[in-house]
Amino acid sequence: MVNVPVIAIDGPSGAGKGTVSQLVAKRLGWHFLDSGALYRLVAQAAKSHAITLDNVEALETLAAHLDVQFCVTDDDLPVRVILEGEDVSAAIRTEEIGNDASRVAALPGVRAALLERQRAFRVPPGLVADGRDMGTVVFPDAEVKIFLTASAEERAQRRYKQLKEKNPNVIFNDLLKEISERDKRDTERSVAPLRPAADAVIVDTTELTIEQAVERVMAVCEQRLGNLH
Repeated sequence: MVNVPVIAIDGPSGAGKGTVSQLVAKRLGWHFLDSGALYRLVAQAAKSHAITLDNVEALETLAAHLDVQFCVTDDDLPVRVILEGEDVSAAIRTEEIGNDASRVAALPGVRAALLERQRAFRVPPGLVADGRDMGTVVFPDAEVKIFLTASAEERAQRRYKQLKEKNPNVIFNDLLKEISERDKRDTERSVAPLRPAADAVIVDTTELTIEQAVERVMAVCEQRLGNLH
């Protein structure tokens, strides 16, 4: 079997990994996996089917039979996420679903159900995988491992700017508290805690624009994989 190269990009919520990963994938013409969306999709499906987050067995069944498609769009539009035939791209990005997804992701049975599904995205010419345990658990043999990070304050500020347009009543300190709590939960969970792989390159995006972050990641990729253009 021909080895298909993987660029694994991990990091906490708000570090910019989703946008950076998509732009790197589009620049290379590679496939894209938003692994975090899978956990959000399980949370969304649970909500749609009125399944509570303490019903572990039902959540594991949902994860194992998740009907999902990632549709790469043209130009700078984000990837469309289709769940059971419905476009849920916006629905799965709410704070409520994000917090539910973090809880779902801490369940070993759900993670196991989604593991092989994630690996199935590894097809030619290559894959850019965005997540929190891509380089440590899902693709430990990835040729390139990046860990994007940023200060909690900066990540909360980015989220605040995003949400302010839709909800003028959003409170910055509430977002900062939620992000800090999510970080604590993700780094301390017993299964696949959020941490850089031993051979990952850490990129701090606190002071970087998206364009600068993409260039930094591309430089690492070219160093590890050779000339990609």
